[in-house]
Amino acid sequence: MPPTASESRLAVWGDPIAHSRSPQLHRAAYRVLGLDWSYDRRRVDEHGLAAALAELDASWRGLSLTMPLKGAAYRGSASRDRHAELTGSVNTYLLTDGGPQGFNTDVGGLVRDLRERGFDGIDYARIVGAGATAASGLVALAELGAVEIEVAARRFAAVAPLQELGDRLGVAVMPVPFFADGFAPSPLTLAALPGGAHVPEESADVLAAAGGALYDVVYGHWPSALGLAWQRLGAPAWDGLGMLLQQALLQVRIFTAGSSDQALPDEAEVVAAMRASVAVDDARSVGD
Repeated sequence: MPPTASESRLAVWGDPIAHSRSPQLHRAAYRVLGLDWSYDRRRVDEHGLAAALAELDASWRGLSLTMPLKGAAYRGSASRDRHAELTGSVNTYLLTDGGPQGFNTDVGGLVRDLRERGFDGIDYARIVGAGATAASGLVALAELGAVEIEVAARRFAAVAPLQELGDRLGVAVMPVPFFADGFAPSPLTLAALPGGAHVPEESADVLAAAGGALYDVVYGHWPSALGLAWQRLGAPAWDGLGMLLQQALLQVRIFTAGSSDQALPDEAEVVAAMRASVAVDDARSVGD
């Protein structure tokens, strides 16, 4: 059974978690919607996820799940949406009597934010990194029209799962060395590296020299090494705070209606409040 109106506790779990902006986003949304729901944060690592879930009582409605919990959350889901099945990653739990329903709103959040920035109908893009976030990025780029995606990775073996995913999506995934001497021109580079990941300045500059815009999924370590490289060239670059907002909006839809497809009442007002809560605007970009 879906949660009832009395089940009003929510939280974001992960490790680390102190940097999370999800509480501001969700609380702003529920204020506009007139819902007296709580939304907190809790430090939970992968090994502690099952025990933490077992502690929850009937007052709990759902959870946002960040790193390193997304794979474990996928495995623990009683059901999963299509994006979760494609990526093997769950970042949202809707808690029900039949067990947690798992969703991946990272894909939809990335699609929505990139579309707002004009990246709809692109046929070629580059991803930097080959981890779990890269899988969500690959699905998002495919939904935006990409049919060829280059993946710059330190280890070619790490790209193999993305190539398999690309085959399922009808997208050609081409691995290239992370420390290459040069890269083919690309309208968009999607950086899917962990926050604080070390990227030598020389390598960042080579990637930036290929042209196009940078979309870096990090938001707590901005500007990242890649962001600084794009900044040195005066090229457009954005952090992932817009993606965070858009994926949180889809979570709010799930927590209120059980589906990410159903728009919220007064959704434009909700988005404006969420945007104001974390100051998401073009001032967080670099370049023109």
